[in-house]
Amino acid sequence: MPTVTVNKQQLYDLLGKNYSNNEFDELCFQFGVELDEDTTEEALKNGEEPEFKIDIGANRYDLLCIEGIAQSLNEYLGRCETPKYTLTAPTTELYVDPSTEQVRPYAAAAILRDIHFDEKSYASFIALQDKLHSNICRNRSLVAMGTHDLDSIKGPFHYRGVTPKDIKFTPLNQTQEFTGDKLIEFYKTPEQKNNIGRFVHIIEDSPVYPVIYDYEDNVCSLPPLINSERSKISMDTRNVFIELTATDKTKLEIVLNQLVAMFSRYSSKQFSIEPVKIVSEHNGQSRLTPNLDDRTMDVSMKYINSALGLQLSADEIIKYIKKLSLHGTQSSTDSDILTVSIPITRPDILHPCDIMEDAAIGYGYDNLPKGEKLSNANFIASALPINKVADVFRIASSQASWLEVMALTLCSHDENFSFLRTKDDGSKVVKLANPKTLEYQVVRTTLLPGLLKTVKENRKHSLPIKVFECGDVVFKNLALERKSYNERHWGAIYVGKNSGFEVIQGLLGKIMQTFRTQWIADYGAESTGRGYWIEQDDSLTTYFEGRGARVLFRSKEGSEPQVIGHLGVLHPEVMKNFDILHAASYVELNAEVFL
Repeated sequence: MPTVTVNKQQLYDLLGKNYSNNEFDELCFQFGVELDEDTTEEALKNGEEPEFKIDIGANRYDLLCIEGIAQSLNEYLGRCETPKYTLTAPTTELYVDPSTEQVRPYAAAAILRDIHFDEKSYASFIALQDKLHSNICRNRSLVAMGTHDLDSIKGPFHYRGVTPKDIKFTPLNQTQEFTGDKLIEFYKTPEQKNNIGRFVHIIEDSPVYPVIYDYEDNVCSLPPLINSERSKISMDTRNVFIELTATDKTKLEIVLNQLVAMFSRYSSKQFSIEPVKIVSEHNGQSRLTPNLDDRTMDVSMKYINSALGLQLSADEIIKYIKKLSLHGTQSSTDSDILTVSIPITRPDILHPCDIMEDAAIGYGYDNLPKGEKLSNANFIASALPINKVADVFRIASSQASWLEVMALTLCSHDENFSFLRTKDDGSKVVKLANPKTLEYQVVRTTLLPGLLKTVKENRKHSLPIKVFECGDVVFKNLALERKSYNERHWGAIYVGKNSGFEVIQGLLGKIMQTFRTQWIADYGAESTGRGYWIEQDDSLTTYFEGRGARVLFRSKEGSEPQVIGHLGVLHPEVMKNFDILHAASYVELNAEVFL
């Protein structure tokens, strides 16, 4: 949860009341944030102004500054209405060159006219940008924003992708002019490593760098790194040009809306914003940013009342959600439906359950009925069926004197494929987009690498080593919404001076016996009853040639058999790849077939 530091007396002034510590703590609790620290005692000793440190939800971007906190608390207390944001006529454009698609393809902009900062509001303006950069912008990798003194530059503006050596400007708080490549070198120095230098990697390897120019080709900014000294804003700035570049268009719009919503209150015409026309030069399409239109969402009153254990009328629900900046009207065609208007400051409202939660906050969690009235839902926890099956595997394996291990779900690509003498056809494994180390590149598709690594680290223990694991593997499936799915597997390995194939097959028999599944001898696929059998399968290259088999299972009489796993003597190359000098046998089953 982000922690926002605000001036204590300034916040009280904005709320129109000096609260006691207990009163303000209770207000925060009821609203859904948490007062983390009150620095009054320490501040008085040091001659400083007392501050509050408030923990807020990570998705409440409107609460990342004192302006947003005060506005939301005042609405919650009924002291003010939700601001009505308005757009004036646009006076300038931002042209987006096709070359930016190589690095940061999206851009947006807005202007705050005739704004009046004081020391505290100016500091809050800068701090909100830092908070947004650290939060929703993911350290500027998704969105980067720049704010400029509009009176020092001239529109229309141009956003281009430019080769590093062709960029020349004096960056913010510097006196020397740099080219793009020299600037990167400068910010990679140890002195800058923890400052701007930590963002260099975002564009360092790009063939072009993103640059915002004004009409006279003066550089305004090199996002996501630094603005130009030429357009530097100060407390005396009266017209602020805000530009954003991004790799994520949705987050781009959210960030711009938060900035203008929070600080348009300081314009002479309060809550008025001048939009900028964004023109895409590669297709000639244009749009105005920001878009201040409220979103709407339909929600069932029956759903809200059922979840909260209440019998609220439409007017009551509308009254409670209004305290959280949401405005509802009852549908003219369905008396159970409320159409809720969602302001630009609440991008966290994504589902009717979010509106239900705000209705609960507005009503007061302390006032909700307790016991059976709360909901018809069953709140008694119970294990998932697959977990019960997994427990059967664990108990049966441990009764057979095998030890359980819990290996990591991530492994290297080699450990999951080439070390096991298999090939990656790209159809099954889920790969990490930005792995931090070579050791964690993919999500495992088999339990074997984890078990072999466990044996490797314990290879000096007395033989034989008999360990098992019951855990999830993950497979890619682009047809699913999540593009992948988990599957619970059970695997066991025997490592000793001989392969111990008869031991591993015996363990398989013990497991099947526990699940009341009989061995089908001789008949195999020709049989019709419930049971299991094994068939040699030389396509299983992880195993020694002629010593690998697949496990087939018929769940009920007359059904088609299915392959549920494999077992065999591991190939010597596999053992060598994991630095194990002994022989081993292995079995792995899909536990979900026993559900």
